[in-house]
Amino acid sequence: MSELPSPDSRHPARLASWRSMDAAARGDKQAWLANFAEDAVVEDPVGKSPLDETGRGHRGPEAREAFWDGHIAPVRPIFNLQQSIACGDECANVGTLMIQFPDGAMSKLHGVYIYRVNDAGKVISLRTYWEYDEMEFLPAFEQRAGS
Repeated sequence: MSELPSPDSRHPARLASWRSMDAAARGDKQAWLANFAEDAVVEDPVGKSPLDETGRGHRGPEAREAFWDGHIAPVRPIFNLQQSIACGDECANVGTLMIQFPDGAMSKLHGVYIYRVNDAGKVISLRTYWEYDEMEFLPAFEQRAGS
């Protein structure tokens, strides 16, 4: 189960970040997509990586949907936030993301997840900071043996 900031928060960016992580954890594509403004960009992670070879982010509805289909839908994300800091129109969440793959293998990454919202509370920018090369992997057989 994911550990997310309280949905009672009154800060619009924190609420949007919670909606985003909650939808991803539940596998609710439509809720995740609906949380973004039309012209929003997702940079996950920021810069060039195997998830974004151009390093320019996933811009617009079609690109965000392709990001979901290719990188969120096939896995089960589990969020554990240690801190959530909201100010202005942004929220920075600090925590760990565990990703469970269909074969039972897991990966773990530590990061900072920054959400910026517009006046309507829709995400206009999601920028995540985590080091692709530092992602930890736990094969399925080790994960089962340790449980």
